[in-house]
Amino acid sequence: MTVNSPLEGTTPGTAASLKEPVVDKDAHKRNLNEAQDALVKEFRTLVNDTEKLLKRTANAAGDQADELRVKLNENLERAKAALKEQEASLREQGRAAAQATEEYVVTHPWQSVGIAAGVGFLLGLLSSRR
Repeated sequence: MTVNSPLEGTTPGTAASLKEPVVDKDAHKRNLNEAQDALVKEFRTLVNDTEKLLKRTANAAGDQADELRVKLNENLERAKAALKEQEASLREQGRAAAQATEEYVVTHPWQSVGIAAGVGFLLGLLSSRR
């Protein structure tokens, strides 16, 4: 019986499958940075457009003011949609990072204990100095 593995060429539970990274850390960093940059760019555009519309509304009356309010609402809706999209993307990347961390701890338990002990020791030193 053949078991389909998420990693091609390896069988789940073998040493080879545990040593191979399931998640490319550099790719996650790049994706996270790209998502953050896109979100910042979208909000800068939104702020600039909103500032322009607000300046126009100061001098507008009647139909022009209504039209500008509609445009302002459209910009806000666009920003909300972009925020939700980026939030979903970042949430997925967070889940992948948590999964990678969990897999690392499972495959390297003693290193994980050592790292945790080292971090605890450093935090203890820092807190005792205050």
